[in-house]
Amino acid sequence: MATLEMRYVNFISPGGPEVLTLGRMLRPTPGPGEILIEVYAAGVNRPDIFQRMGTYPAPPGASPVLGLEVAGIVVEAAPDSKWKIGDRVCALTPGGGYAEYCITPEDHALPIPNGMSFEMAAGIPETYFTVWANVFQLGNLKPGETFLVHGGASGIGTTAIQMAHAWGARVFTTAGTPMKCEACRALGAEIAVNYREQDFVDEIKIATMGSGIDVILDMIAGQYTPKNIDLLAYKGRLVQISFQQGSEASVNLAKVMQKRLTITGSTMRSRSIDEKAEIADELLREIWPLLQNGTLKVIVDRTFSLEQAGEAHRYLEQSDHIGKVILQVKSS
Repeated sequence: MATLEMRYVNFISPGGPEVLTLGRMLRPTPGPGEILIEVYAAGVNRPDIFQRMGTYPAPPGASPVLGLEVAGIVVEAAPDSKWKIGDRVCALTPGGGYAEYCITPEDHALPIPNGMSFEMAAGIPETYFTVWANVFQLGNLKPGETFLVHGGASGIGTTAIQMAHAWGARVFTTAGTPMKCEACRALGAEIAVNYREQDFVDEIKIATMGSGIDVILDMIAGQYTPKNIDLLAYKGRLVQISFQQGSEASVNLAKVMQKRLTITGSTMRSRSIDEKAEIADELLREIWPLLQNGTLKVIVDRTFSLEQAGEAHRYLEQSDHIGKVILQVKSS
């Protein structure tokens, strides 16, 4: 099998979406503890864009091919693997998802929920792993607490809103258009603030009667950071997962100390194999039943073919989407 070729998305040098082209390479060969997946669909995420632009290189040992999440069928696994050839899985990958075949540690794969398409399943791993690790592990969100996620119409946002709502939290979010705000409310957000027209700090303080927010999940940073700190409740937690407005911010440490705040954050790709496996185990136990029974849904905005990877990146960069952008690699 290792001698066979496959199609994949290639780029010779960093640049805009136009640098993405189709190429051919040998199928990867799984090592100990890994499985080979025939990819039917792959998720498109902002880290893919950063890698294409040359600002987010693949970590040592990972495939240089773009793509951090896939859904497909196991075609190669060790005899003692938990997976069998023919199993339908979705998986977090260290890279290599924009291709017809992809390898990943077997413990980073999860069964596709019953009746779910490959295209929808490909939108699960990156967002669900990220939200679980940051909101529930680091942020320690509890039922009855208040939760704010910025960018509620994004893949992360639509996932976080649903998971926090299902957990029993009061959910607040920000989004950039009335249509996006309405979509967020339909997913479980109590308040969706159009940040282009309203001040989210004022609106949420009114909604919480001045008590503020217990956990904030933020990917904006920059000028949002002091606003987040102002909005946090006593013993509130700010969890940072990206910094679209820049990684540096002005922080009033007096407020941090007076309110006993926790400021933390993480990235997913740099975590160890064991850490990601732990997240997968917890998702299977705590979240998978909610995907199986339809309480949680994967919101797919648009699907592109593998040949249209550049168009998919361009579309994601425009930030007009609600939910996930997916590459269909093979028809099911």
